[in-house]
Amino acid sequence: MAAQPDTCDLAIVGAGVAGLTAALVAADAGADVVVVAKAPTRGSTSYLAQGGIAAAVGEGDDPALHAEDTLRAGRGLNRPSAVHVLTEEAPARIEDLRRLGVEFDEGLSLEGGHSRARILHCDGAATGAFVTRVLGKRAEEHPRIRFTSERVVDLCAIGGRSVVLATGGYAALWERTTNPAGAVGDGIAMAYRAGAAVADLEFVQFHPTAVAGSSLLLSEALRGAGALLLDEDGERFTDELAPRDVVARAIDDRGNVLLDLRPIERTRFSGLMLALEEIGYDAAHEPIPVSPAAHYTMGGVVTDLDGRTDVPGLYAAGECACTGVHGANRLASNSLLECLVFGRRAALAALAEPSALDTTGARHQDVSDQDIVTPELRRAVWEDAGLVRDGAGLERLAHADHLVVRLLAEAALARTESRGGHFRADFQQEDEALEQTHTVLVSGSKPRLERWS
Repeated sequence: MAAQPDTCDLAIVGAGVAGLTAALVAADAGADVVVVAKAPTRGSTSYLAQGGIAAAVGEGDDPALHAEDTLRAGRGLNRPSAVHVLTEEAPARIEDLRRLGVEFDEGLSLEGGHSRARILHCDGAATGAFVTRVLGKRAEEHPRIRFTSERVVDLCAIGGRSVVLATGGYAALWERTTNPAGAVGDGIAMAYRAGAAVADLEFVQFHPTAVAGSSLLLSEALRGAGALLLDEDGERFTDELAPRDVVARAIDDRGNVLLDLRPIERTRFSGLMLALEEIGYDAAHEPIPVSPAAHYTMGGVVTDLDGRTDVPGLYAAGECACTGVHGANRLASNSLLECLVFGRRAALAALAEPSALDTTGARHQDVSDQDIVTPELRRAVWEDAGLVRDGAGLERLAHADHLVVRLLAEAALARTESRGGHFRADFQQEDEALEQTHTVLVSGSKPRLERWS
């Protein structure tokens, strides 16, 4: 029989790739699982992920090379042990997906920051949708997994069992975003109020190539295949495959920028070409206007390499967690991989340590007291914590009504340097003293800097 909410061994909040992975791993191990999601699987950030999954599975590649590229992109802030776990386990997690029925395109692709072609894709740029559908179908058919659709606003409402948070990030707090509207850091706020530490909230990856005036993302796979970035004079102005923070700021500096898809084999990306046609663009005859948008958040609930937080019985995985694996800037196509690797590890740890969720001392809140995300708030976050921020703007955000906005402002104020996805106009250089330090926030305490091995 399907698990019942009051009798399950494990509750998972979120139905993206991290949550579905954790659910399947736990259920296959004999646990009764409830997956709680405020939106259908199709509404998850994972479903919208166009990029592929990075793994050293090609000839001449090696997990150590994948690790080197991940560390290079992270600009001296990655947690080395987390990077080792991610890259070493990647090939096995790809095989897991194949066994579950995920069919990858032939060949491997190259994306920004990678020294080898190691990206596996489904239907060109629909990897997240394909993987999420397969995992979702397997989970829905599993006799030990039950789904319930509701919005969880307080961990105390789940209490009495172990919980894995897999609620995604907070990139929808920005006015321009590629994320679904619900990606506003709800899980991070719940964990923080329950006493868990959060870290690295200042680090936000802005995807360089969202269609201007739209949330439609034009995948990095297009640039990997040869698409070119052109200024208003039709000239190239940057390395299309440089790290995303570099490309995004170069585009922001130019203002009016076009992505030329005419040099590539567009039939490989049929879904994207159709999406462009639907909003009035003909990629075969004209370059597409693009601009950066908030895309991925590196910060989240602090966990160890098995998803444990500092609240007994509470685990986190995926974009809502912060293992330190991405450092200051996520390497392309490491995000779905992170969900697979750490979703599995969190589920196994939760089953091995079946302690009930301990929310003693948690700050209880009614639904009416929850943070409201308004268009005005999103505009303020874009203006004051966008690609380029400074102390004055961050001080304004530090007084916002929304908890996660206040926390990211606190973290960004504490980091008096520019590094990866955090660029301050008033501190434009990297500070060697801040290398390998993570900005950790705990309720009732000032921000502190920690080094993680």
